Amino acid sequence: MSRIILIETATSVCSVALAENGKVVASRISDDPRAHASLTAPFVKEVLEGESVSSCDAVCVSKGPGSYTGLRVGVSTAKGLCFGAGIPLLSAGTLDSLVSQASLEGLLPEGCRHVVPMIDARRMEVYCAVFTPDGRQLTQTAPTVVEGNTFDPWLSEGPVLFIGDGAEKCRRTIVHPNAVFVQCNPVAASLAPLAEKALQEKRLEDIAYFEPFYLKQFTATVSRKKLF
Repeated sequence: MSRIILIETATSVCSVALAENGKVVASRISDDPRAHASLTAPFVKEVLEGESVSSCDAVCVSKGPGSYTGLRVGVSTAKGLCFGAGIPLLSAGTLDSLVSQASLEGLLPEGCRHVVPMIDARRMEVYCAVFTPDGRQLTQTAPTVVEGNTFDPWLSEGPVLFIGDGAEKCRRTIVHPNAVFVQCNPVAASLAPLAEKALQEKRLEDIAYFEPFYLKQFTATVSRKKLF
């Protein structure tokens, strides 16, 4: 029996779950965008319910794209757990996780031809890619400024699900009868089938050198507030 700790911190939602043989048996979630650093490790302890991390076969973390700070927290926690317990590190793309979530939660519209997971960036920009409903990625993950005709080639083929925390802001721009929008955040439970497959295929990450998929580099800004 496989047991995998799942960690999702790529957006404003922080969540942790425990999967056994690809099925989620415990989960914790918080929508406090400032609580990732303080809640991720305690959530791991809670889903294990007294069991040690070493009782698990691996830890799987959502690797991005997404929030720079959130990804750092999730990946750092996952690395620490793996290093301390001597178990493998797995990862899955945040966009892949959203496609998985659409399937697991029954969000795919009837006759759905494509899924476009979207992570909010800024203004009308999202991190996105086009997938088939069964999780096959068709286009490269990229920061995209959404315009009215951006997804017309796929919308012309049939229903397209736009899902993620960047979906709702695109509703007024993407005006097409085949466009379906679901505003949501990725959650750890959606990593379960992806993590199970990665473990079976032995697609393990290097604990020492693994880094999140930021897609864009972090840009620091100088506060305008006077400290003195």
